[in-house]
Amino acid sequence: MRRELIGTEGFLLLDTVRRLYRRKARSALTKVLKKIHPAELAWIFRHLTTRERHDIFDILKEPERRGEFLSELDDSIKLELISTLPPKSLAGVIETMSTDDRVDLLDDLPEELRTQVLEQMKREDAAEVEELLQYEADSAGGIMSPDFLALDEDLTVGEAIKKVQQLSEAAEMAFYLYVVDKANLLRGVLSLRQLLMNPASQPLSSIMETDVIAVSMETDQEEVAQIVSRYNFMAVPVVDHEGIILGIVTVDDILDIVREEATEDFLQMVGAGKDREILLKPVMQNVLTRLPWLLASWLGGVLAMTVISSFQVELVKVIALAGFIPVITGMGGNIGTQSSTLTIRGLATGRVNINQAGTFIAKQLRVGLILGLFFGLLLGVLAWVFYDHDLRLGTVVALAICASMLISTSLGTLVPIILRRLDIDPAIATGPFVTTTTDVLGVLIYFSLAKSLLSL
Repeated sequence: MRRELIGTEGFLLLDTVRRLYRRKARSALTKVLKKIHPAELAWIFRHLTTRERHDIFDILKEPERRGEFLSELDDSIKLELISTLPPKSLAGVIETMSTDDRVDLLDDLPEELRTQVLEQMKREDAAEVEELLQYEADSAGGIMSPDFLALDEDLTVGEAIKKVQQLSEAAEMAFYLYVVDKANLLRGVLSLRQLLMNPASQPLSSIMETDVIAVSMETDQEEVAQIVSRYNFMAVPVVDHEGIILGIVTVDDILDIVREEATEDFLQMVGAGKDREILLKPVMQNVLTRLPWLLASWLGGVLAMTVISSFQVELVKVIALAGFIPVITGMGGNIGTQSSTLTIRGLATGRVNINQAGTFIAKQLRVGLILGLFFGLLLGVLAWVFYDHDLRLGTVVALAICASMLISTSLGTLVPIILRRLDIDPAIATGPFVTTTTDVLGVLIYFSLAKSLLSL
């Protein structure tokens, strides 16, 4: 039984590969590399230097082995390695890969190199890949595989079984059998189990499921992932506008999509861009990616400082006001981030219906109000106790934190929904944007209440 390559075992294997490489024990290293799973080898390559990567990749001579390995590798490292391969060698490697992996790799190549590689590939393979490259990379057409099992609706179970035995090796997902008519229009679907459990003379049309859930070529990959997750499919068919089946999106691709989309969302939430491989990028590229968001946060801080400075007279009169600023801004920022994160994930998973968002917004505002009242009362009582039982100061603090948390909840909930309606990625609404805005508004509300209620 193979265990997951993590922790001590992973680093021991990494150390073994490095020691053999440094000793130039090429024969021993070749034997070790053959025993390592491609996914584990991809993990090891993340921790190697550029020179080590190129030299060890050169040891993997077999095109099929290289193809399996490249399918598991991070994009930036993958492009770094194949940039040294001549187009003919790269074409040989790509031809050993599954169709969807071929498309992913070729889509990442510079246009000139892609053209050279396609010229070196077999005409049939190149034509198939070029057709798939026409679709958007993040659409169902861009991630689908054309290798599926399609059976004529006029076949009997016995005839279908013989057909499956002939074609199953070329299929990406043999668990589902798609039934089509003479024009290749999708008519139904049945599982391999259904096929084997029925009499040989039974026609496919009598046992297939006719209510087939399919997606179009333009369907966004995130929506495809939601469909597969909702119905617990192993694969979902992709059809054109006439209903002709073009390919399938399998669950292994869906898992990659879910991981990629979640990573992008989290990176954007903290203002670190949306490049999933940012940790593998050079220092200056990391700096330039994160700089704009941090600059926005800095400007927000300067604006908050300006607001506080404008109430300098009031602060001098009641110095106790300064002590509550971190609490008010901190609570507002935290609940704002919570609300935006919940909203964004709700939109991504389909739990928040963009066309019926009123109920969700009202619920979140009630939550924000209740939490604001609770913490406002709590902080107001503390202010009253510790500052000479000053009821007016306690009231100001209580109202300020309640208002700040309610406004932060409103922003964290409304902004992602508005951005989604404008067809803008809502993940950019959280992190620096929400926290900075709530900081400024929280401080402004706090001092405005203090100036009014304390007669300053």
